Amino acid sequence: MLELVLSQEFPGAAELLAQIDLVEVYAQWGPESASVDVRVLEGAPPSVASGVVPVRSIVVDEAGSLFGEILLWVGDGYLAAIEFAWYGDEPPRTLPEVRMISTEVQADK
Repeated sequence: MLELVLSQEFPGAAELLAQIDLVEVYAQWGPESASVDVRVLEGAPPSVASGVVPVRSIVVDEAGSLFGEILLWVGDGYLAAIEFAWYGDEPPRTLPEVRMISTEVQADK
């Protein structure tokens, strides 16, 4: 999933992509949350990206209905969190399969 989102072109994407092999999950946002905090181990270059990565990552369910989106958070130039923001009443307990995600770079506002 990280490769899919970070393969889009935006400032700092190449450095974030280089961090993938050094990312580890260290905290879950809640006992049944799919969202997690991550950290990048030493040896990866920092990125100029900050805040939420500017890639819209839409998640659809098995029926093709809009289900949510993936937000990648960056802090101090390093991947910091993977958030699964869902639409509906039932929160997801796991991150979606890559085949359920479509991505596009968000235009500057």
